[in-house]
Amino acid sequence: MVKYYLEEEKNWGVNPEEIQQRIKNAKDLGIRMRAITIINPGNPTGQVLKRGDIEEIIKIAHEHSMVILADEVYQNNTYTDIPFTSFRKVLAEMGEPYSNNVELISMHSTSKGLQGECGLRGGYFETVNLDGFIEEMIYKLKSIELCSNTVG
Repeated sequence: MVKYYLEEEKNWGVNPEEIQQRIKNAKDLGIRMRAITIINPGNPTGQVLKRGDIEEIIKIAHEHSMVILADEVYQNNTYTDIPFTSFRKVLAEMGEPYSNNVELISMHSTSKGLQGECGLRGGYFETVNLDGFIEEMIYKLKSIELCSNTVG
C-alpha cells in the first residue's frame, strides 16, 4: 500500500503532484501499483472532490494503468457547497483516451444516505471498462456466496 494524503488547506482535496511523486517512489522500490482508491465524499472529513481533482486522478490512473476504486457511498450525505460529481460521470465526459480505457469500479450504498441504516451494509458496485475476464471472475465469486446479509 502506498499512501497519499489530503490537503486540509485545499478543503481536503488531493495534490496530483504528490500522488505522482509517491507512485514514482514506489516504482523506484520495485512496487507496481495496480489501483488507486478514492473515497468521495470523504469520511470523516465530509470533503467532496472538485471536478478538476477527479480529472487529475483519472489522468494519473490512465498514465500508470491503474484501476480506480471509487468509494462513493456517501454521495447523498454532503455538507459542503461543492457538488458531488461521480467518477463515472467525469470519466465519460472526458472522452477518449480516458473514457474508453480507464478501468473504474464505483461503489455505492443503499444503507447510507437512502435508508440511514449504516449497520446493515447494503450496497452495490458498478464496473466501467473492466477487462471481461475480471468481470467474469467477480461474477463467479459473487455467485458462490451462500446467502445474503441478514439482520440479527
